Parts: sequence; structure tokens; C-alpha cells
Amino acid sequence: MALIGGALGYRLLRRISPGGANESKYCSGEFYQGKSKLGVLFGEAVFDELRGKTVLDFGSGGGETCVELAQRGARRVIGVEIQEARLAEARARAEAAGVADRCLFVPSTDEQVDVVLSMDAFEHFDDPAFVLREMRRLLRPDGYALIEFGSTWYHPLGGHTFSVFPWAHLLFSEEALIRWRNDFKDDGATSFATVAGGLNQMTIGRWERLVAASPLKFRTYELRPIRRAAPLHNRLTREFLTSAIIARLEPR
Repeated sequence: MALIGGALGYRLLRRISPGGANESKYCSGEFYQGKSKLGVLFGEAVFDELRGKTVLDFGSGGGETCVELAQRGARRVIGVEIQEARLAEARARAEAAGVADRCLFVPSTDEQVDVVLSMDAFEHFDDPAFVLREMRRLLRPDGYALIEFGSTWYHPLGGHTFSVFPWAHLLFSEEALIRWRNDFKDDGATSFATVAGGLNQMTIGRWERLVAASPLKFRTYELRPIRRAAPLHNRLTREFLTSAIIARLEPR
């Protein structure tokens, strides 16, 4: 249970960060500027692994990864995204890059693929168990899913846009954080789950239980530690010191 809630928590947050969460510092993705995000997370060999395959990017956003995959040898790339504005952005990006003939951007699909890709999404899905079932439905019998996500809930910045300082989302109550955030946002959020993008408070333990109960199983699994805390990363500390979850999942 959070230690500081109610009006006191709200007043403290207003004093600590009167202008709102420093989203540019914690959530801008500046680390990947000028780099391939997919290559950084999975290693450059991932492009050889996916060459000639049909790949579905589950939560494709503006299509950056889809376009890159098409440019680097994927036979066909399907981007699934529920926001129509992002789909339009992705289609324009593929057209400009000259790969529109190999990229399809849609809100849903029934087409089976060789690989389902998902990056930085499982901490946001409102029904991650359903997503795992959908991934299995969309995979060919010999296909697999390539998953990366973080930060998980107990990570120092696991509160994402609520992370005015490390572990702030654990110190302050949800009520205080939402009240403070709504002073600067007008999206009507009433809980962590209803903020833009949603936060399902995913932990490593919950993720492992979800996979165990799903029609998928681990082929490979890595808990990548926060770099500076790597010597302290172990079974007892992993919830607090894991930077990203990297996994390949295959049908049972």
C-alpha cells in the first residue's frame, strides 16, 4: 500500500513537480535516437532472423519498426494498431520509404504469420491474457512471438509518466497521483488503467503466471537488469532492478 495519499500526497506532488511529470526525461525514447530500437534490444542478428519472414507488429504505432523490417529483408510486415491516426501515419511512412507494397497497417487481422513482434506494450495492455491468446491464434504452427517490454511496475520508473522521481508511483497513492496528473492533463483519467496508454501494473511474477496459463511457452527468456545495478540483480531483487523483459514464446 502506498505510504502517502489523499490531500497530503497531492500537495507534496504539487510542490515536488508543479509543472507535471517530466515526460521528456523518462519517456521520450531519446536513448534510441539514431539507433535501431529493434537492433539495440535484440541484437543486429535479429534482422537476419526475420529476413524472408512474414512479421506482425502487435501495437505498431507510427510504423517505424515495420518500415525498418521491410527495408531490411522481411517478406511481408503487418502492423496492427487501434489508433487510426497512427495507422495513417504508418501508411504514409511506408509509402515515403518505398516499402508500401510489403507493409499492411490495419486495426485487426486474421492472417497467420511466422513471427509476432511486440515491443514496450505488455505493461499497457488492459487484458494481457487475451493478447497472449490472440498472438497464438495469429501464429503459424511453427511460428513464435518476439516480446520485449519494460519498465515493469516495481522498476524505479515503472510508473512511467508518474515517475517524478524513482519509485514515486509506489510511495504515493493512485488517488493522489491521478489528482495531481489531472491538473495538467485533460483526458479524464480516473486510474492508472485509464491514463493515455494505460498502465496495468505488470510485474515480473504476474507476467510469468500469465505465460504459464497461456497457449504459449518460453523458448528463450531474459530479465535484463538495470545496467548500473547489474551486480545486485538476482531472484530476490529482480522486481525492482530489471530494466526489460526479453522473450521468445512458441506454441505449446
